[in-house]
Amino acid sequence: MQTTRLGRTGLVVSRLCLGMMSYGTPKWRPWVLDEAASRPLVKHAVECGINFFDTADMYSGGESEVLTGRFLRELCRREEIVVATKLFHPVGLEFSSGMAAKGGGRRPPPNTHGLSRKRIFHAVDASLARLGMDYIDLYQIHRWDPATPIEETMEALHDVVKAGKVRHLGASSMWAWQFAKAQEVARANRWTPFASMQNHYNLAYREEEREMIPLCRDQGVALIPWSPLARGFLAGNRKADDATAGATTRARSDEIAPKLYYRASDFATVERLSAMANAKGVANATLAYAWLLHKGVTAPIFGATKLAQIEQAVAAVELTLSAEEVAQLEAGYEPHPVLGHS
Repeated sequence: MQTTRLGRTGLVVSRLCLGMMSYGTPKWRPWVLDEAASRPLVKHAVECGINFFDTADMYSGGESEVLTGRFLRELCRREEIVVATKLFHPVGLEFSSGMAAKGGGRRPPPNTHGLSRKRIFHAVDASLARLGMDYIDLYQIHRWDPATPIEETMEALHDVVKAGKVRHLGASSMWAWQFAKAQEVARANRWTPFASMQNHYNLAYREEEREMIPLCRDQGVALIPWSPLARGFLAGNRKADDATAGATTRARSDEIAPKLYYRASDFATVERLSAMANAKGVANATLAYAWLLHKGVTAPIFGATKLAQIEQAVAAVELTLSAEEVAQLEAGYEPHPVLGHS
C-alpha cells in the first residue's frame, strides 16, 4: 500500500481510506452491516495496509463510531493509524437522512446539530467516548452551518485541537467561497485551518473541478472525496429501474443516488468506464478509483460490504493510466447542478 502526506501536514495516510458508514446497524439503513459481518472486512483492509478510516457521529446513530473504535483497538496500534470522524447532523437512528427524521417526523432538538461552540464541545467528547479513544486524528465538519458565525465555529475547533482532543481539522461539502472564508478566518486569528476537504467527486460528478479543487490544490489542502463510486453507480450494475428491481440491497433502497446520477449522460459515462475496465481486465471500481488517484486525490474514501470490493480498491493504487486514457474516460461528461452540499 502506498502512503502520502495529508495535505501540508506531517500526517501519513494510505492512498485509500476505508469509509466506515457501511458498518453499524441495518436499523439505520438496510444495507449497513452489523458487527459480525463488518469485522472481517475491516480486518482485511488493515491486512492490505490501509491505515486511514473515516466515520461520522451520525452514521448508524453513533454505532459506526463504536464499531470503528472497537475494531481498530483489536487490529491496530493506535499510533500507526489515522481515525477521522465528522460532526454536524443530529445523532440518532431516526435521522438516517440528515436533519429530518424518518417519515417526516420531528426536527432535532435544539443544540443537537450544527457547528455552534456548545455543539462542537459536546460532539467531540461524545465521539471520543464512542470510539474509546483519547484523541481524533482528523475532525471534520460534515456540512456548512449557516446559522452559526464561522468565527465561532473556527475558534471552537481550534480550542479542541489545543485541548489535545483533535490533531487536525477537515471540512466536507460546501461552496468554495465558504471554504475560503473559513480558512481566512482561521489564518487571520492564528487558529487551526482545515487540512483536508472531503468533497463530492467522482467520474460521474465533476463539478468540484470548477472551484473547490483548484482552491484546495493552491492552498495545499488534501482531497479525500466521498462517494468515489457515485454510491455504487459506477460499478456498472445500476439500471433505471433500480428502485424496484435493483441488483443489490443498496440499489433498491438508496433514495439519494437517483437524485444525484441516473441521467442518460451518466449511464454513458459508465459505459465508457466499463469498456476500458474490460479491456484492462480490471473491475469498474478499480478503474474509477485509479482515475481519482490520477487527478490529484490524496485518498478516496471507499465503502466495502464484500471482501472483493476491498481487493478492487487496493488494485487501483498500482494501476497506471495514460493522459489519453484519462481523457477518454472524461469525454462526453455533461455538467450537473451542484449536488451534495446539503
